[in-house]
Amino acid sequence: MSYIVVGDLRVDEALYWFVVDELLPGSGIEPDALWTGLASLIDEFSLRNAVSLEKREWLQAQIDAWHHSHAFDVVTYRRFLEDIGYLVSSSEPFEITTSGVDPEISTVAGPQLVVPVMNERYALNAANARWGSLYDTLYGTDALGSAPELGPYDAERGAQVLEWVRHFLDDVVRVEIGSHVHAKRYEVVDGGLVVQLEGGARLLHHPSQFAGYLGEPANPSPVFLRNHGLHIELVIDPKDPVGQPYEAGVNDVVIESALTSVMDCEDSVAAVDATDKVVVYRNWLGLMKGDLSTQVAKGGRTFIRRLADDRMIVGPDDNPAQLSGRALMLVRNVGHLMTTSSVLDRDGQGILEVMLDALLTVAAAAHDLNRSEDAKNSRHGSVYVVKPKMHAPDEVASANDVFGAVERVLGLAPLTVKIGLMDEERRTTLNLTEWIRAARGRIAFINTGFPDRTGDEIHTSMRAGPMVRKAEMRSQTWLKAHEDSNVDVGLASGFRGRAQPGKGMWAATDLMHDKLREKIADPIAGANCAWVPPPAAATLHATHYHRVNVQERQAELKERDRYSIEELLTIPIVTDADWSDEERREALEINAPGILGYVVRRIDQGVGCSKVPDIHNVALMEDRATCRISSQHIANWLYHGIVNQKSVVAAMRRMAAVVDSQNAGGPLYSDMGPKFDGVAFAAACDLVFDGVRQPSGYTEPILHACRVQRKLENGATT
Repeated sequence: MSYIVVGDLRVDEALYWFVVDELLPGSGIEPDALWTGLASLIDEFSLRNAVSLEKREWLQAQIDAWHHSHAFDVVTYRRFLEDIGYLVSSSEPFEITTSGVDPEISTVAGPQLVVPVMNERYALNAANARWGSLYDTLYGTDALGSAPELGPYDAERGAQVLEWVRHFLDDVVRVEIGSHVHAKRYEVVDGGLVVQLEGGARLLHHPSQFAGYLGEPANPSPVFLRNHGLHIELVIDPKDPVGQPYEAGVNDVVIESALTSVMDCEDSVAAVDATDKVVVYRNWLGLMKGDLSTQVAKGGRTFIRRLADDRMIVGPDDNPAQLSGRALMLVRNVGHLMTTSSVLDRDGQGILEVMLDALLTVAAAAHDLNRSEDAKNSRHGSVYVVKPKMHAPDEVASANDVFGAVERVLGLAPLTVKIGLMDEERRTTLNLTEWIRAARGRIAFINTGFPDRTGDEIHTSMRAGPMVRKAEMRSQTWLKAHEDSNVDVGLASGFRGRAQPGKGMWAATDLMHDKLREKIADPIAGANCAWVPPPAAATLHATHYHRVNVQERQAELKERDRYSIEELLTIPIVTDADWSDEERREALEINAPGILGYVVRRIDQGVGCSKVPDIHNVALMEDRATCRISSQHIANWLYHGIVNQKSVVAAMRRMAAVVDSQNAGGPLYSDMGPKFDGVAFAAACDLVFDGVRQPSGYTEPILHACRVQRKLENGATT
């Protein structure tokens, strides 16, 4: 490794020159100020971070010991958790004071994409997913019940798409009398939209839903409508074959889809050294400066993909109006557990990676703050950082102080940095009110995450008993209580109209029919957003926010009874552990493919997020969080003797062969079998067999070390 000495720090040469040559020019920040600021962050917060991590381990040891010596009783258990400080008491009610939050987070509800920022194509796709074609999405997925067949345009399928969309328009932007299905022409008259029907000219039922247009008033195209703050674009071309079945000639309906996107530096990336971190920071910098681009080959042609431009339209008052062409971008930093060799401290040890992320991602976002108004990511002058895997109010308070220090280093106004907090640890859920209070001036959203939250549920209660299987976990009392209490606590803390409670990922990326049917539960639950991959899923999910007024729904939910602490503390252990051999085999084979399929790509190829087929060949989005739940599940069953080491090894080998066959022909793929002696297979097994001992059940330590080993074998690490 090659380092440059900067004061008390030694900075990897690749990172140093990226900062000096790319990150800082034009930001108004001098290199000496940044490196000095980083050193001060390390001095001020490293010990505080270490104490928090030690507290986590101490609490876990106390809980383990309690389960060894007590039969579970929720009343006694709650009292014990209060005695050891795992549960903290709440003081007087409060409301958050966050200001300067963009409407995409504060008042308008819609889908949120999460993508690995390490992949510039994915990052650009997510940023540009603000708008999506309903026609293309419905035609090109199984959303209507079946996937399209290969071949030329299917007019019958196209007619089904048009019928679905026209009825959708009637549901959310209906005409005062009649239907969009029978529209002959759209016109703009005296600042309003007129729909010409067989029975004459009609206005919209809610005329204020007309948002603007382009073209001539008598023959506009496109026409823009607005419902619940979300825009709908009617593209009109009677000569286009797609639009000809309807007299008005609407040949596409494009809707606002991903209002926001999280550019992820954490679970979905595999950044283990300075070379990797530079890729992460460079792509985020390009998004914030607006100049990120990548060459894309698609449909037999090659082109350069860039960030989409904003849309200028004519408003109802005949004045120009501007619609954003891009999703509002947030950046997710790493958690508080890992160190990085990218920078060494005065003792020659790697610094906390979270400190490096905090300073450099905000420094990159400072470029956005200095840009012209019509090109900004945040038009309200904020930087949005998502904070994962924090367990307690004191950890949130520390993060709040870190960003205050970052603002001082970078010369930013206090509270410029807004944070989104992931409610994905058990201790977090139980103390969420105080967790929010600790960041009441910065908090912009809270979000649940089933995989991480379930992984922590299993790990925290590892000694309590064997856990129910994955399919049963979603119907457990604790999970329903967790999802609802997240919204309830957010609303009680003043989130409505100021910040967003959100919901987690839809993992089955190819099952859009199921998604269209089920994911409407998120806005009904009062969530301003929900995570969805890929862009097509965001377009479909956006239709749910047209059908549900989230602001009104939140007002209703604020009055409901809240779940109790006792319900949140209900441990999901099996009541009958007398499984048959077939049930044991099935339980292992449900969890093992996700671990293996994800780990082999992460270790061998550095791919941090993958579509991995399960045992039934259904592609599921896998990352470190999903790996955490699967590995902790098997580790728990091993600990309680539901399965044994021999049966687990046999299952891992069987499923590794399946994963190899699923990836057959992949140009960069290396088979795990038949010898099963590679780093990737060993890493997958270690996650299970060492799962009980991993801090909070996290996968990062093993995955990081094995990826570094693999890069060393390839001669590719710095």
